[in-house]
Amino acid sequence: MSTPAPSRSHAPAILERHPLVAYWVITFAISWAGALVVAAPGLIRGAGISNTTGMVMFPAMLLGPLVSGILMSRVTGGSEGTKDLWRRIRRWRVGLGWYRALLIPPATVLLILFLLEGLVSRSFRPNHFWIGVAFGVPAGLCEEIGWTGFAFPQMRAQQSALGAAVWLGVLWGLWHLPVINFLGAAAPHRQYWFAFFLAFTFAMAAMRVLIAWIYTGTNSVLLAQLMHISSTAALVIFSPPVSPLREAMWYALYGCLLWLMVGIVVAATGRQLGGG
Repeated sequence: MSTPAPSRSHAPAILERHPLVAYWVITFAISWAGALVVAAPGLIRGAGISNTTGMVMFPAMLLGPLVSGILMSRVTGGSEGTKDLWRRIRRWRVGLGWYRALLIPPATVLLILFLLEGLVSRSFRPNHFWIGVAFGVPAGLCEEIGWTGFAFPQMRAQQSALGAAVWLGVLWGLWHLPVINFLGAAAPHRQYWFAFFLAFTFAMAAMRVLIAWIYTGTNSVLLAQLMHISSTAALVIFSPPVSPLREAMWYALYGCLLWLMVGIVVAATGRQLGGG
């Protein structure tokens, strides 16, 4: 009588059948669990979450899209899938115009703040927290391996590039929820945290479309990483120390200007953002 073969795990098959669902579940699980582990000591003591703890939570969250992007590239494409991911990360030979597009975030942030400084209050004068670049680099390098390296191409295969980017932007904003109260110069936002969350997600969804436009035109994850770095660094460097309500307001205006740029891009390239 033959011995029955040991049963195989069904996990890989499930991941292959539903790669996008698997990606989002793994990403959110790792990121939010990481944030909870960092915050747990303060919560257990009843001391709440300090600003310092909130800042440490964010690096812990970066593991989510990083690990999930690499894992799901391997699951869906095997060794060739991971090789293709690294090829797109190393792709830097693109037209100079695409590198000029990296100036969009700082130029837009400064335009909004200078207008508000002149028309509303001098409190909107841009800050010069130059070490903020250090916040943008790990965020861009780690996150885009998941967002642009895996999720966006998978979503684009099912709908237009514009639609995929908008949905990805909304989910990207939601992913920030555990640390939303510690983003920006006005942290914590107290009773205005939800208003800031909506304004932040509104702006980031537009930024995601612009990142998708750059990726569609270059097939370069590296350029997406650099655009993400430019976006995060610009916000950290120039955000003025205004009240939470005013911060939510200027983020919303920033989002409006970004969406105006998205409109121009879509008018010029179509819903596929210039792709085939």
